[in-house]
Amino acid sequence: MIYIQDNFLKPMIFKALVDYADNFEEIKTPGKSFWIKKLPEYFPDLLARGLSNIEGKDINIITAFIRKAEGKQDDEWRIHNDTIIEGQKPERAAVLYLESDYHELNGTAFWEHENYGETYIESDAEEFNRMLIEDSNDKSKWKLKSVIGYKPNRLLSYPCNYFHSKYPNKFNNPRKVLVIFYK
Repeated sequence: MIYIQDNFLKPMIFKALVDYADNFEEIKTPGKSFWIKKLPEYFPDLLARGLSNIEGKDINIITAFIRKAEGKQDDEWRIHNDTIIEGQKPERAAVLYLESDYHELNGTAFWEHENYGETYIESDAEEFNRMLIEDSNDKSKWKLKSVIGYKPNRLLSYPCNYFHSKYPNKFNNPRKVLVIFYK
């Protein structure tokens, strides 16, 4: 199930988080780079409490960070799902929209792969890696299912095995989101 919670953080906390989202660090992984900012030490607990209130159960945050896409930084589609994060299998991912001045439809896109559908059922690690490397930027292999629109302080939570990407893939000015992986 996908769910949306507008006004997830109290206005003062949200403003402080947006102001904090500056001076990003480039993280290089095989074949791609991400620009992230680590959260203050206390912040994952605050996020876990907010998510627990919505879901009605205890939440374990695996990791959370602020991510930026802008110009030539992080400008590929990279359609993917998040099956292993920091050596763990998260159940859900969430995006909290912080900042974007893109004036057309933008947010998070959900996709259907031509062979695997909306999710990838774990079976063959080699094929999964091939698909993520070869198919993730080839839009002819994907059908756009929906886009959840950006709105400041909107939280979007979804199962980690759903194929998704940012939407669109390129932003001239910064697109900043807080990303959360949790159980």
